[in-house]
Amino acid sequence: MAPLEKAFTSVGTYYQSYGVVLAVLIAGAGLVAVAFGLARAVAPHRPLPAKLTTYECGIDPVGEGWSQSQVRYYIYGFLFVIFDVESVFLFPWARVFVGLGYQAVVEMAIFIGILAAGLLYAWRKGVLTWA
Repeated sequence: MAPLEKAFTSVGTYYQSYGVVLAVLIAGAGLVAVAFGLARAVAPHRPLPAKLTTYECGIDPVGEGWSQSQVRYYIYGFLFVIFDVESVFLFPWARVFVGLGYQAVVEMAIFIGILAAGLLYAWRKGVLTWA
């Protein structure tokens, strides 16, 4: 077999493997669509005012359903996500650290420095203090 024919054959098998994944995704989406459609067609539709109220463990709801939440929770959530992403990049880098050169060390130092500067800025602005 000529090298060019071999290259086209390997590309064909490469795309066939993605074709299988695509077929599974389409079949899964179709199964979910059929299940939702069947549930909608079979389920009884009887709108009542009692069904539109909030269920409070058998007790009649009192007041409004709106409540104010602290923005501080979101800030700590964002910080967790940021440092979680840092660990995703840092752990594999540390695993292959020996085979990397000084350029990789400098790149990781810049990455950690940018995150540290952002954390220092947030701390200086008082974002991390619970009030």
